[in-house]
Amino acid sequence: LLPPRVEWAAGRGLALTANGSVWNWGEGIFGHGDTQIQLLPKKVEAFAGQRVVAVSAGSAHNLAITADGAVFTWGKGETG
Repeated sequence: LLPPRVEWAAGRGLALTANGSVWNWGEGIFGHGDTQIQLLPKKVEAFAGQRVVAVSAGSAHNLAITADGAVFTWGKGETG
C-alpha cells in the first residue's frame, strides 16, 4: 500500500489515503461541484473506481495522478 500523503496550500487541505482515495477540505474549489467551505475532509467522488497514486496542492489548483497514468487537475483555471 502507498503511504498516506497530506498537502496544504492557500487555506486548503488535500489528502491521499493508503487505498488511493482523495479527500479535501478548507476554502476554494474542491471538485465537489460547488465552492462551499468544507470544514471536514470530504471524499472526492470523481475518483470513484480509480486508484490515485499521487496528489499535489497548489495555490489555486489541485493535481492527481491515477495508477494507470492519467493526470487530473481542478481549481480556478485562471492562470493556465
